Amino acid sequence: MKEITDIHIGQFIKEVVVQKGVKVPWIAQQLGCHRNNVYLIFSRQWIDTGTLMKLSIILQYDFFAELSGWLRDGDFGSDFV
Repeated sequence: MKEITDIHIGQFIKEVVVQKGVKVPWIAQQLGCHRNNVYLIFSRQWIDTGTLMKLSIILQYDFFAELSGWLRDGDFGSDFV
């Protein structure tokens, strides 16, 4: 069972990037930022929904569905409620 503190969205985004074989400079270009900012996203446990939406579109991966799936499947401990 996951605890809410176990989620690290930046690491999850990085895993998707690696799986898809996408290069960080390309993501930075799509986001309109420097590649260092993309690495900062990878280091964050949480990011804002606007950035997550942009990354979902850029990477063609529904991060929101993944997160809500964890919630729907009851994969969290009692600290979530």
